[in-house]
Amino acid sequence: MTAGLRLALTTFTVLPLRPGRVDRRAAATAMVLAPAVGAALGLVAAGTVRLLPASPLLAAALTVAAVAALTRGLHLDGLADTADGLGTYGDPERALAVMKAPDVGAFGVVTVVLALLVQTAALAGVTLAGAVTALAAGRLAVTWACRRGVPAARPDGLGALVAGTVPVAAALAATAAVVGLAVPAVPDRPWQGPLAVGLALAASLLLTRHTVRRLGGITGDVLGAAVEVTTTAALVVLSLH
Repeated sequence: MTAGLRLALTTFTVLPLRPGRVDRRAAATAMVLAPAVGAALGLVAAGTVRLLPASPLLAAALTVAAVAALTRGLHLDGLADTADGLGTYGDPERALAVMKAPDVGAFGVVTVVLALLVQTAALAGVTLAGAVTALAAGRLAVTWACRRGVPAARPDGLGALVAGTVPVAAALAATAAVVGLAVPAVPDRPWQGPLAVGLALAASLLLTRHTVRRLGGITGDVLGAAVEVTTTAALVVLSLH
C-alpha cells in the first residue's frame, strides 16, 4: 500500500516525494487510488481559490490553473498528444510516433484550448463538491483504463507499467466510492452527481476502446487524455440546470 500510494502521489501530483518501489503491483494500487488523489486535488485547488474575493468565472479560471500547476500539466500534455495521434492518418506506428514527438500539432492545440474553455465555464457554475467530484471522476477514468484485459500500445513507458493491472472488482469499488462522493455535488438534485460520473466514465471508456483499436493499446498520453475528457464531461453535466 505504501509503495502504491507513493506512486499515485508522484504520478498524479507535483508532491516532491522520494521514489519508492515501482512495479506492476505498486502500479495496480496507484491506479486504484487515483480517484482519491483527484478528489484531494479538487479540494485543495477549488477550496483554496474559493476563499479569494473573486468572481465565479475568475475563480473557475484560477482553479483550472491551480490544477494544471499541481499536476505539472501532465494530463493536458497527454490530451494534446493523443489528439494529434488520433488525428493522424496512417498505421498505429505512425500515430504513436506523432504522439511521442516533442512538438504539438493543430489537433492538440485546439483540443486543449477547447477543454480548458469548457472546464472554466462549467466550473463557474458548480459547487465545491461538484469540483471535487469532477476531478475524482477524471482519475477514475485511469482506474478503468488500466483494468485487466486492456493492453499497452508500447512495450515501455507508463502505459506498459500500468496497463492491465487493475482487477475489475477494484475498479467497481473505486466507482462506488466516487458515485457516493458525487451525491451532494448538486444539493437539490442528488441524482445529478452520480449521473455526471456515469456519463463521464462512459465517455472515457469509449475513448479507451477507440485508442485500443487505433493504437493497439493505451499509453501514458492516453491516460492523460482520459483524465481531461472525463473531467470535462463531468463538469458539463454537473453545471446543467
